[in-house]
Amino acid sequence: MTASQVARFVTALSRREQVALALLWGWVLLVAGGPLLLEPGATGDLSGYVGLVDNRETIDAMNPVAAVVYWLGDANCHTISSRSYTYAGNQMPFCARDLGIFAGLALGFTIALRRRPELSLPLVLLALVPIGLDGTIQLLTDYESTNPRRLITGLLAGGVTGWALMIILEPRQNQGHG
Repeated sequence: MTASQVARFVTALSRREQVALALLWGWVLLVAGGPLLLEPGATGDLSGYVGLVDNRETIDAMNPVAAVVYWLGDANCHTISSRSYTYAGNQMPFCARDLGIFAGLALGFTIALRRRPELSLPLVLLALVPIGLDGTIQLLTDYESTNPRRLITGLLAGGVTGWALMIILEPRQNQGHG
């Protein structure tokens, strides 16, 4: 798509769709760009536990934008270093699977905006089974998934969820009451 095609696409959207699109892609850019917001080596190993902010000292030393993204990652994701991507000398604020989910949400929502496709239960299940299997097998056995596999299963699950989000936000036509 050219810049003018993107501009036409976005201006044709409703205000609600534009806001949702901006929020989703803005969040993906903040998460994916998190390591670039910091000096190389600023994060160290962020491995921790879900539901705890266990890297407070490291996060407190960050600039305000990075601190918010990394604080949310620390509180909501295990951020185990071996399950997270690292670049620019810094670990990402969320694990590879969460990155896939976020990117999939934005991508699925964007595709649904352009194509307005129907969403079926078999498609939803098909997209969610890989993440369920990968995570469950890893939890219950000595199998260790890979970051590319985590990213891909997250993309699939996030994609179908983003598609569903578009359907939820779309005005319901021809569904009169009474």
